[in-house]
This record gives sequence, C-alpha cells and structure tokens, in this order.
Amino acid sequence: MAAPGATFRRLLLRLPLPLPSRSLPARPVAAAAAAVRPYGVQASETGELVTHTGQVNKNFAIDLIAEQPVSEVESRVISCDGGGGALGHPKVYINLDKDTKTGTCGYCGLQFKQKHH
Repeated sequence: MAAPGATFRRLLLRLPLPLPSRSLPARPVAAAAAAVRPYGVQASETGELVTHTGQVNKNFAIDLIAEQPVSEVESRVISCDGGGGALGHPKVYINLDKDTKTGTCGYCGLQFKQKHH
C-alpha cells in the first residue's frame, strides 16, 4: 500500500492545469474611490474623504424642550409616550406626588405638574 502523501501527489499530477485567467483592466485608484463614495462625501486635495463641513445646527434638542411650557394635569399619576404614535417612545408613568412637584419624562424631557384644586 502506498503512503497517503504519495497517492495524493499522483492525484495532483492527473489534474489539468488551470487556464490563465482573463482579468479586466484595473481601474485607477481615484476612479475607484469616486465610484464608491457615498452621497455628500467629498475628497480633499490630498485625497482624504471629508464627511462634514463644520456646519452646526443651532437648535439643540435640550433648548427646544426647555421652551415647552410645563403641562398642568389633574391626576397625580400620568403617562407619557412621546405623543408621536410610532415616532414616540415607550410609555412611562410619572408620579407627581413627590416633593419636586414637577415630573419630567426621562425619554422626551417633557415636564408635567399637578394642578391643585
């Protein structure tokens, strides 16, 4: 019985040689980078990708929430779900019996206050 290595070598000699592959001509690197560049991404003079231009939105979310008036409600426990339906957040229950007298939603930051009779 022949050794396994010798048998394997004989099998390899019987295999046909692979044909030379026909490849497409290579694209230049700059053209390849431009082809896969996502929308809004530009290249600088050195070829680095620039993803932002330094523009900052002045309307920070925390400032927009602070502009919302405190909602006065009759009950001592209220629920908040963001009010946007599918665009809202999970429903949370806020207890207004605490010493702070103002309850804040942990998701959207809306504030609620119990209206006393």
